[in-house]
Order: sequence, then C-alpha cells, then structure tokens
Amino acid sequence: MNKSRGGGGGSGRGRKNNHFRKNHRDRESRPLAEKLSDLAVESDSTSASEDESDQSGSGHSSGGEEVEPKNKFDVGKPPKFPVAMWDLKHCDPKKCSGRKLARHGLIKNLRLGQKFPGLVLTPVGVNCVSPQDKDIIKSSGIAVVDCSWARLDETPFNKMRSPNPRLLPFLVAANPINYGKPCKLSCVEAIAASMYITGYKQEALWYLNKFSWGHSFVELNQELLDAYAGCANSKEILEVQKQYLETAQDELQGERDFPTFESEEESEGEEEEEKDDEEPANVIEHEKAKNTAETVKEATIT
Repeated sequence: MNKSRGGGGGSGRGRKNNHFRKNHRDRESRPLAEKLSDLAVESDSTSASEDESDQSGSGHSSGGEEVEPKNKFDVGKPPKFPVAMWDLKHCDPKKCSGRKLARHGLIKNLRLGQKFPGLVLTPVGVNCVSPQDKDIIKSSGIAVVDCSWARLDETPFNKMRSPNPRLLPFLVAANPINYGKPCKLSCVEAIAASMYITGYKQEALWYLNKFSWGHSFVELNQELLDAYAGCANSKEILEVQKQYLETAQDELQGERDFPTFESEEESEGEEEEEKDDEEPANVIEHEKAKNTAETVKEATIT
C-alpha cells in the first residue's frame, strides 16, 4: 500500500513537471502580438503587475478581457508584412529607436549589399510615399535606412538597393532628440508615418506605442497625416505639402505684419530710440525671413 501511494505521488510530481514544461514552452513561443507588454516604456514591470492584481478590468484575465487603453493611441495591431532596416550604426545605441525595435525582434536587420524587395525609405528616393504604395508594403514589406542626418555624405546608399525607394513628405519630429524639427524623423517615426499614409494606421500606432513619446508624433502631425492618407498618389502628396507650407509661411508673415498699438506719449518719447534701432530690427527680420524660407525649401526638397 505504501509503495502504491509512493508510486502515485511520483506520478503526480511527474505530471506537474510535464505541465510546468509545457507552460514554459507556451510562453517561449508566444506570437509577436503578445510581446507588447514587454516593451512598455511608461511603467516598469513591477507597477504593471501591481496594476493587474489591484485593478479590475485591467490586464488579461482568465476570461479573456482586453486591456483598457491608457490613452487614445494605446491601440493598434502588429503588421502582417516584413519590417526591416539597414543599421549604419551612426546613432547612440541607447537612444536609437531602430535598435530598440531590433532588440525586441520587431524589425529585421539587413546587411549592406542585401536587396529588399519592398518599399524603402531613403534620402535618395525620387517619389514620396503615398497610398498608392499600399500593395507594395502588403506583399513585400517596408524598410528604412537608419543613418544620421549629419553623415549622409558618407552613407553607402548604393549598397542598400530596392526597386521601390521612397521619400517622406513634410512632417515634424516628436522624438526627444529632434523634437519640433521638420523632416528629422527617427527610425520608428519614419516607419509609422509610411504605414499611416498607406492605410496601415493601426500598425503605425502599434509601433509608436512602444515609446513613451510615440503618441506625440501623431498629435503633432495629425492634420498632415490625415491629408496625406487621403491622397491618391505621390503627385497629390506634393500638392498637399506645398499648400500646407505656403499656408504656414503666410500665417507667419501675417503675425509679423500685425500692427502694434501704443499711446501717443510713448510714441513721441521713444521716437528717437526707434530710429536708432531701425536698422538692427530690419536685419533681425531679414534673418528670420531667410531662415523660414530655407526651412520651407529644405522641407520641400527632403
């Protein structure tokens, strides 16, 4: 009898061990979509587990309840097409958005000399990405050249070949390094922008959500992104870009031309000082106008 109970206990332990190994294998083979929690930037794993245990309706319960979005951009879904990059290693590994995606298996690294059949975002592209490129991305994916804006001259673009090179239209960066600067997007911003414009909005939000600042990119560029997404081809994209930049420049000029009001006493008392300051003021305004024109020109070319 004792032997029988002992054998039964051993068999029970064996079943428990087998069950543990099976669960472990299941966790290791989780699909890409279930790795979203591993990339949360806004909270660490400790606070996340506390929230799951303390708050009802948060996290994934045994009943299959979905996580409530933290904000309106905490949504999206993983892409069903390839996403890749050529990493020129110009950036700080700790700050590079492309490196982070690669560490978590969300983007494939390409070798120099390796050809990519899908759409490639590169400064040497000729046409802007547009909704017309949706089928290219669907069938062959999207890739980006991850290089420094300051080192474009030494970047071997001839070793990163694709039949579908594309440029991005005017957009404003939201990443911490180049926040508010036109056209200087990070790797993940460039990828997300292309997805958004070509009709893969949910996939774009899914990638941006991996970064605490990611939602800011959509907030800064919502008007433009929606306008670009409503175009039919690259030509219409350029027309929308031109109209937007012209309007922005007109508004800026209007602010400069807006009259100021002051009392007659102040005007008479400061007349001489205004004459003395007239030339420097004109120089400053000239420089501002020059800088604005150069920014618009650079954005249009880029």
